[in-house]
Amino acid sequence: MKLDSKLFDSIRVKPDKERAEQGRHPVCDHPGCKRPGTHRAPKGRDREGQYFNFCVDHVREYNKSYNYFTGMGDDDVRSYQKDSLTGHRPTWKMGVNRQAAEGPDGFDARSNMRSNAQRRAEQVRRPRERKLLTLEKRSLDVLNLPYTARGAEIKARYKELVKLNHPDANGGDRSSEDRLREIIQAYNVLKKAGFL
Repeated sequence: MKLDSKLFDSIRVKPDKERAEQGRHPVCDHPGCKRPGTHRAPKGRDREGQYFNFCVDHVREYNKSYNYFTGMGDDDVRSYQKDSLTGHRPTWKMGVNRQAAEGPDGFDARSNMRSNAQRRAEQVRRPRERKLLTLEKRSLDVLNLPYTARGAEIKARYKELVKLNHPDANGGDRSSEDRLREIIQAYNVLKKAGFL
């Protein structure tokens, strides 16, 4: 029976901690060291994913002297750092990558949208006309004006009709008085509605 067996160490009341760690961890990778390598340290550039196993003292020593860019020139270091901003993936200026813009089949899905937007931008924008109320339509009809008439056109037509239908212009004939009242009321309605 062996008393220094790993099995006995696992069932002892006070197991030897150093011996237990030696079994769980590989030996330190520093030459001449037999302690357990509990700490990982990267092996360096172009060997990503590979690690040394060091004890605490040797990992501290290794970290103090570690330099990822050892053997690289200043220009190489700058270009590496610039490329690391994009994760070392290729990038293009806007509009350069035609295949990505047009899609794999050569059809640009956005071209139709672009042409519609261009056409809309070139069209002359007319101000949006508000819907006329019945009273406003009737007032424009009384003045014999189209529904698109505004401002100066309404005033000119009003003055013209007042001169024609005024009793003084008709030699004191009161038969056109009702027509004159209609014209004045129509003008006031349009004035209140903001047509002038």
